[in-house]
Amino acid sequence: MTLSEAQQIVDEWIKTVGVRYYNVLTNTAILMEEVGEVARIMARLYGEQSFKEGETYDLADEMADVLFVLICLANQTGVNLTEALQRNLQKKTKRDKERHQNNPKLSQTD
Repeated sequence: MTLSEAQQIVDEWIKTVGVRYYNVLTNTAILMEEVGEVARIMARLYGEQSFKEGETYDLADEMADVLFVLICLANQTGVNLTEALQRNLQKKTKRDKERHQNNPKLSQTD
């Protein structure tokens, strides 16, 4: 599935199953909530926190929740995510062409 296809599929889902988009501010708050859920899992899996007894997690599902809400916001604000990502990668490539290659911290292995 391409980003463009994902935007179309989410739009169709919202209009049929979801009834309508939440407003942009609500979706922004939901996005922050979903990112927080990913952060909670990451802190427990890779950080120093531990899971509470009986606590379950599904990192892939939480990441998909983030992507879904981000796609909703892109659709609502007229952002073409394919074009935006392409521009962003070009910007990063130009800006960081030598920066990361010359970063001694990145040549270290854990």
